[in-house]
Amino acid sequence: MSEVVITVRGEHEARVAPEEGVVRLSVRAEGPERGIVVERISALAEPLRTDLGARQKAGGVREWSSQRVAVWANRPWNADGKQLALVHYASVEFSAVFTDFAGLSWWVTEIAERDGVQVDGVEWQLTRATAKQAEADVATEAVRVAVDRATAYATALGLSAVTPLEIADAGLLRHDESAPAPMPRMMKASFAADMGAGPAVELQPEDIIVSATVEARFAAR
Repeated sequence: MSEVVITVRGEHEARVAPEEGVVRLSVRAEGPERGIVVERISALAEPLRTDLGARQKAGGVREWSSQRVAVWANRPWNADGKQLALVHYASVEFSAVFTDFAGLSWWVTEIAERDGVQVDGVEWQLTRATAKQAEADVATEAVRVAVDRATAYATALGLSAVTPLEIADAGLLRHDESAPAPMPRMMKASFAADMGAGPAVELQPEDIIVSATVEARFAAR
C-alpha cells in the first residue's frame, strides 16, 4: 500500500483546584448635594482601603486596587412624567485577589452588610505559573492522544510507520478561506458563590478546567 495521509484531532483536559479568589465590589452613594455625596463615598471607601492594605501586608491578599471616585448628576423622573430635583451620585470600584479562602469568605460576609457596598462577584483563578504549566501539560497530552489515534488508524490499515507532517491548534490546519476562524486553546474557569439570604456568604470554589485541542497530519507507510 502506498503512503497514506492521516489527519486526526487530539483533546485533553484537566481539573485544577483554584489558588486565588478575585473579589469585585462597588461602593455607591447619592444625595441632593455634591459635597455631601463626595464626603459620604470617601467615608465608605477609606475603611476598605485600609483593611485591604492590612490584609496584603499579612499575606492573605496578593494585590488589590481601587478606582478614583466617579461623580455625576442627573434629574430623575417620577411616575407621572415630572422631572425631579437634581440628584448627585458617586461610586468607586474595588478589586482584590485573595490567597486565603477562609479570609475571603469572612471578608465578603462582613462587607456585604455595610451600607453602600455591593459585592459584584467572586471569580476563581490559578496563579500565572500554575496556569502556564497546566496549559503546557494538557497540550502535551492532547498531542499524545493525536499520535495514538493516528497510530491506531495506521494499524487498522496494515501500516506500521507513522511520521508527523503537521500539528496545530484546532482549526489552524484548515486552508479554506471560508472556513470558520481558528479555535485557540483556552482556559475555562467555573465560578460559584452562594449569595443567598443568611448571616454568612458561603463560597464554593469549583475546579478550573484547563483544556487543549490539537489537529495533526501524519504520513503512514
